[in-house]
Amino acid sequence: MTDDQTPSILVFDVNETLLDIRTLEPLFERLFGDRRILREWFAQLVVYSQSMTLSGLHTPFGELGLGALRMTGEIHGVEIAEADLDEMKDRMGSMPAHEDAAPALSRLREAGYRLVTLTNSPPSPAPTPLERAGLANFFERSFSVEAVGRFKPAPETYAHVARELDVEMSDLCLVACHLWDTLGAQAAGCAGAFVTRPGNAFLPAPNLPEPDIVAADMQDLAGQILGRWPAPGAALGA
Repeated sequence: MTDDQTPSILVFDVNETLLDIRTLEPLFERLFGDRRILREWFAQLVVYSQSMTLSGLHTPFGELGLGALRMTGEIHGVEIAEADLDEMKDRMGSMPAHEDAAPALSRLREAGYRLVTLTNSPPSPAPTPLERAGLANFFERSFSVEAVGRFKPAPETYAHVARELDVEMSDLCLVACHLWDTLGAQAAGCAGAFVTRPGNAFLPAPNLPEPDIVAADMQDLAGQILGRWPAPGAALGA
């Protein structure tokens, strides 16, 4: 992104960025005796979602997540029962919002930014996870990668948002706590804002673009965005 580009639309990742996946920890504690296995499972899920996209294959993210749980069980010698999969689905569908999400979203919307979401998860019947978490009303639209059949960080996922909103890629800033997501968005022509939630960090390696914004939490993110880019205009209605 060049210095003269000012994004007016903030595109938020959902899982872990807005919704707290740590509420899955009790399941991993019960199954594996170690809640930290959650991070191993999530890493497997991300790796295989991206592998499928590179291979020209696609399975809905939720189904892939259940398969990754079975695979993690196989690795650790733990049998995963159907009841465990049902619990995973229930917990995934009812993750609460991070405490810093609503205040920051309210601040950004009041400043005039347009807010949307982009998730690897497929569309959900009402009430959606964002509705259950009390965040849905902050966003004018919610996008899923299912529309293009490819997972983030494939460029088609970010381009789909720009196309649907009839804007340029440079009008978008992708907000995520996953560096692989902000890297993909920046490579596609968007700005990238990286929220360093616990378990996530910057990767210092050659030829990787640094995020335009690096924030410790959502309130820090909102302050940096408002300080760096002029507010787009008057507040939008809910």
